[in-house]
Amino acid sequence: MPPVGQGGAQPGYGGQTPPAPSGPPGFSQPTTYAKGQPTPARGTRTGGPGPQGGAPGAPGGQGGGQARRPGGPGPASSGGGGGGGGGTGRIRKARLRITKADPWSVMKVSFLLSLAVGVIVIVASAVLWMTLDGLGVFDSLTSTLKDVTGTDSSGAFNLMDYIGFGKVMMFTTLIAVVDVVLMTALSTLAAFIYNTAAGFTGGIELTLAEED
Repeated sequence: MPPVGQGGAQPGYGGQTPPAPSGPPGFSQPTTYAKGQPTPARGTRTGGPGPQGGAPGAPGGQGGGQARRPGGPGPASSGGGGGGGGGTGRIRKARLRITKADPWSVMKVSFLLSLAVGVIVIVASAVLWMTLDGLGVFDSLTSTLKDVTGTDSSGAFNLMDYIGFGKVMMFTTLIAVVDVVLMTALSTLAAFIYNTAAGFTGGIELTLAEED
């Protein structure tokens, strides 16, 4: 048999090599189908022997003679559809129930809150007393009481014996301590009562909304 050349074509008679066929017999020429055009009939070969194994003149000829299928519809935009038109977000709602309150956590939180309230009351009382004393309110009240009672002796009524800074701070501190104890105890008791009531009624129902 005569030797096969590099291109796979055998030399003909007279030492001349016939030109390579443009495609196998019985098949159509390579055709590039754009988006929206019908798919070629079954058995039609769209790729032919060209440079780099692809169809001559077709973009991306390295496809190995495979047909170029029409492109499908692109991915839907994330801004449309279920999110609502006009850029407005959808609001999701969830209905929850508070069925139990931990008494230990309620006691800790109520203790800290009541302690903070007690400290605020003490500081506010001190600042208020100093402000009134600096404005001379206590001196004016003392002189007014002396004028009303008509006694100016050493044994007369002295207002500062009852509303002095030390007495006011002691009384305020006592109130703050009682407030801390009562608020902590009442909050813990309220947690037990709520758990008992929630066992019969199902608890408090809440509706939470989340906007996308």
